[in-house]
Amino acid sequence: MGYVTTADGVEIFYKDWGPRDAQPVFFHHGWPLSSDDWDNQMLFFVARGYRVVAADRRGHGRSAQVSDGHDMDHYAADTAAVVEHLGLRNAIHIGHSTGGGVVARYTARHGGGGRVARAVLIGAVPPIMLKTAANPGGLPVEVFDGFRAALAANRAQFYLDVPAGPFYGFNRPGAAVSQGVIENWWRQGMAGGAKAQYDGIKAFSETDFTDDLKAIAVPTLVLHGDDDQIVPIADSALLSAKLLQNGTLKVYPGFPHGMCTTHADVINADLLAFVKS
Repeated sequence: MGYVTTADGVEIFYKDWGPRDAQPVFFHHGWPLSSDDWDNQMLFFVARGYRVVAADRRGHGRSAQVSDGHDMDHYAADTAAVVEHLGLRNAIHIGHSTGGGVVARYTARHGGGGRVARAVLIGAVPPIMLKTAANPGGLPVEVFDGFRAALAANRAQFYLDVPAGPFYGFNRPGAAVSQGVIENWWRQGMAGGAKAQYDGIKAFSETDFTDDLKAIAVPTLVLHGDDDQIVPIADSALLSAKLLQNGTLKVYPGFPHGMCTTHADVINADLLAFVKS
């Protein structure tokens, strides 16, 4: 574990486990979490001989709580700084939710020269979440305004309500609710900065990744649960898979947004199969 300083002077925290000569698997977390959200997957892959890397985005987790740069261009550039610092090549980049947007932007703009071998988008925000004239099926801005209002009014309560409800599908009848999972989500969210997370709502909801997706040539796996209450599948994964040059879509019936946690055994097996294919 360590830090890398970006070109604009921001300290980014990263984890780097496993053999240095093994193929790297780089994990990108969702909003408003940290690299800790990938604990299960990182332990799974490092146990199978891979080099696993994950970073806390600027303003999140243990990275610097800076005021500015909370947008996809900076997130991608920060990823590039970690990649170059560690000398990673032929890497598999896996992103969940907002992290999927980072993977798309990073791969399209910084992934050449053999840096990226494959990509995975899980419950990811591309192509664009916001409802616009060009994206009439998106979510209205009032949804995201509600996120911002709840964060500003009582971030601590908001960060209990999201995981206790729609994020993991714990609001569904018969759901196996885990208090530990809820509190771990809260812990990660509260470790980050309120300003970064507030600004990050605009980044994940309003960024248009259409051109990024079209530019990605490496094999890309798109995974999504059809009961995702955070990033609706119809205007994300189904569209992304069509825009990618070499995309493969897999839909999981009944799986929630946080399926990497609630169904880790299934997701891990599918990720491993893709990485080895």
